[in-house]
Amino acid sequence: MGAHVIADDAEALAVAAGLAVAFRAGAAARDAERALPRAEVDRLSASGLLAVSVPRAYGGAEVSARTLAEIFRLLAAADPSLAQIPQSHFVYVNVLLRQGTLEQRKFFLGEVLAGRRFGNAQSEKGTRHVQDIRTRLTPGPAGSYVLTGEKHYATGALFADWIPVLARVGTGEGPAVGPASDSTPGSASGSVESAGVDGPLHVAYVRRDAPGVTVVDDWDGMGQRTTASGTVRLAEVAVAADRVVPHHLTFEGPQLHGAVAQLLHAAIDVGIASGALEEAAAFVRTSSRPWFEAVGEGYGTAAEDPLLVQRFGELAVQVRASAALLAAAADAVDAARADLTDATAAEASIAVAAAKVHAAGTAVETGSALFEVTGTRAAQDGLNLHRYWRDARTHTLHDPVRWKVWHIGRYALTGTRPPRHGLL
Repeated sequence: MGAHVIADDAEALAVAAGLAVAFRAGAAARDAERALPRAEVDRLSASGLLAVSVPRAYGGAEVSARTLAEIFRLLAAADPSLAQIPQSHFVYVNVLLRQGTLEQRKFFLGEVLAGRRFGNAQSEKGTRHVQDIRTRLTPGPAGSYVLTGEKHYATGALFADWIPVLARVGTGEGPAVGPASDSTPGSASGSVESAGVDGPLHVAYVRRDAPGVTVVDDWDGMGQRTTASGTVRLAEVAVAADRVVPHHLTFEGPQLHGAVAQLLHAAIDVGIASGALEEAAAFVRTSSRPWFEAVGEGYGTAAEDPLLVQRFGELAVQVRASAALLAAAADAVDAARADLTDATAAEASIAVAAAKVHAAGTAVETGSALFEVTGTRAAQDGLNLHRYWRDARTHTLHDPVRWKVWHIGRYALTGTRPPRHGLL
């Protein structure tokens, strides 16, 4: 696979804007028919956008968080499902940047620059809570591991070349993993300790076509229908030690893992809201009839109805506010990257949490208000305008904003910094 290598932030934004125009054209039909966007994902890879976070030292553009968030906003405004697919890709690039060895980074970042994709096999069903991970890495022959488990909501896995799998190391002394050849701040080297069911979290990067890996397209969510967020089954998958990264070390010391992951989720929500508002405006201008009382008052088109104009203004304010919070959050992440301390990491996490809380509400409200402002005809199933609300309602279930509000409140009231658990 070959891919264009994007040079800088300006080119990245231009490429994203161009792809968004192309992807918007078929988004409604893909959603209605649940036609998986394989060609579009391939085009995304070939464009070089999936490699824009690769550091310049490794040949990438190393774009800012502000640019990365805008890329996701643009793509989500066009097709929220398509924008969701690479979210985990960027998260697991960051895992390598944080905890991978020099050799691991050279290899995997080279894969990313070549257009290869990371999926995700993280969440599990039927456990006590979202961080109760039962998938196991156990020591195998010749300094390797054996990976066993089952994952759900595995967005991107069906389209992936590599599937990063979140797992706990099982009982026994494993081979050495972790950064041993490089002195990246916050990383550490050493052997995997003996661990039972509550062993440390690691990420195993496995080939999508490796023996024992099965990806099942059984996602049936009401929204984000074409993300293929189905099941990944891992039946005694052999994993070399140099394909395993000690994820638990990511959360020792100040880090931006959760802030960046949540920033991209917030950008998707802002994109959904932006797309819904744009679609509603186009429908009102071209298809909606004015209310008869508005005609009686001298307003000849729906777009002239003063009460409708008022509602569009209210929605536009909400969308603009979400976009502004997103930009501010991205700037906070960039500032923390330049000077990473407990204080700057906390400020970035809180800024991202605020953006996510606001954007989630805006996306759901705008997706619903689309029908309020466009009228009865917009509810026709064939138009598929309800995809915005379905996508917003589905995506905003990713993690509860009420806990984000709680952490924001504690930070504002007592200065209590948010926890390091990857969802803030």
